[in-house]
Amino acid sequence: MSNYQDFVVEREKIDFLIQSGFKIKSVNENLSGAFIEFERTHKGEKENQILHILTADARKYFSGILIQQI
Repeated sequence: MSNYQDFVVEREKIDFLIQSGFKIKSVNENLSGAFIEFERTHKGEKENQILHILTADARKYFSGILIQQI
């Protein structure tokens, strides 16, 4: 898969979680990428999802979303 296609797949995963009501709770970046923890409250219970992001473009994309959340 090309680098752009990798970005599109990661962007769609991020968008799906955001549209499902999740918000970015924390980000942990290291040499193997960024691990984003998403959280939402659904029916009174907190639900978490962790997404592993590898592409630089997807990192820029979720950074913009994080800034909007603040």
